[in-house]
Amino acid sequence: MRLKRFRGLILAAAMATVVGLAGTASAADGGKAKLQAVTDPSFVPFEMMDQKSGKMVGFDMSILEEVAKRAGFDYNLRTMDFNGIIPALQTGSADLALAGITITDKREEIVDFSDPYYDSGLRILRKNGDDSIKTIDDLKGKKVGVKIGSTSYDFLKKKFGNSVNVTPYPGSADMYLALMNNSLDAVFYDAPNVAYFARTRGQGRVETAGPLYEGQQYGIALKNGSQWVDAVNKALASMKDDGTYAKIYKKWFGEMPPADK
Repeated sequence: MRLKRFRGLILAAAMATVVGLAGTASAADGGKAKLQAVTDPSFVPFEMMDQKSGKMVGFDMSILEEVAKRAGFDYNLRTMDFNGIIPALQTGSADLALAGITITDKREEIVDFSDPYYDSGLRILRKNGDDSIKTIDDLKGKKVGVKIGSTSYDFLKKKFGNSVNVTPYPGSADMYLALMNNSLDAVFYDAPNVAYFARTRGQGRVETAGPLYEGQQYGIALKNGSQWVDAVNKALASMKDDGTYAKIYKKWFGEMPPADK
């Protein structure tokens, strides 16, 4: 009996120590849950590695930081190939992901999504101050650069046939250079990429024009059945209401978001 009692006292003391340590850890991190977040490191300007700091930066990373603060969780962030992100959420090795992930019916069958936080699609890039090109219809009779294999080529051919002179380029840098060298009248390509180029290397020489075409929406992906969906949605809504979202948007894209965002 004495032996059992002695063992019981040791176990109780050990448990008390663990509880004490757990309480200290909880106090240290504010009692917040720590979620596992993943992203793709190569979708500029949504997520990219800052060579000076060695940290991931970009539009999505700024959104994640602010959402976590408002929703009440901390997170560990790791990078992986885009193709591995949805499987990581399915297996539970990740809790949430931001990587310019388009909300689709197929993906919604296996993961949860937040409300949309970014409207993507195709957009026109024109030479700075060229008011002859304002919308898609103004591309008739123009020389337009697209990227080989992109949806922009199919979009233009379906809409205009041969009334637009479409030139496919192997890389986006090639078509941007052709535009600035006056070999093209415009570029038609993914909205985030053209906006970023206009904000950085093309600043003062090219600019975006017109609305988005063939629209898509990005959402924060969470593992199926996540308890954080409502909190994330409330955080996103409050960011849009108080202007924080607009500030983040302008920082990374160089322009204010559409009025309804």
